[in-house]
Amino acid sequence: MAKKTAGGGTPATTALAKAGVAHTVHPYEHDAAVSAEVGYGLEAAHALGIDPARVYKTLVVEVDGALGVAVVPVSAKLDLKAVGAALGGKRATMADPAAAERTTGYVRGGISPLGQRKRLPTVVDSSAAAHPTVLVSGGRRGLDVELAPADLVALTAATVAPVAAP
Repeated sequence: MAKKTAGGGTPATTALAKAGVAHTVHPYEHDAAVSAEVGYGLEAAHALGIDPARVYKTLVVEVDGALGVAVVPVSAKLDLKAVGAALGGKRATMADPAAAERTTGYVRGGISPLGQRKRLPTVVDSSAAAHPTVLVSGGRRGLDVELAPADLVALTAATVAPVAAP
């Protein structure tokens, strides 16, 4: 769903380049069978040979009727109560996948917190600060980008809070 930009990039990689943020692009061969078994995020971690604690997934949630984004390690689950509170609401649920794709401009499994069609309120799990760099989706399946957690927070205007449940 995300459109490629000039030079084969994605809106996420374009946003990083435009902001002048140091980052590394990590393409990998997406395997639908593997992602069906372990999930898109763990597939990326395994394919890239990177500790799953440093690879973060982008989850679109609905908090009190409004969409938001939670960025948590692929090795953890999302604490819906915590994300609801972090985004200033009471009740949080996972967003409808079609609404998530339509709003972000990305396909499920490739939703990036960067370069979204409509910027959504974002919360990044506080565990990201423990790493010099983290990886998030680069805007399509089979592409991750690595950047400093502080740059991720700054580019997404995110709140940082403990929203991951082990």
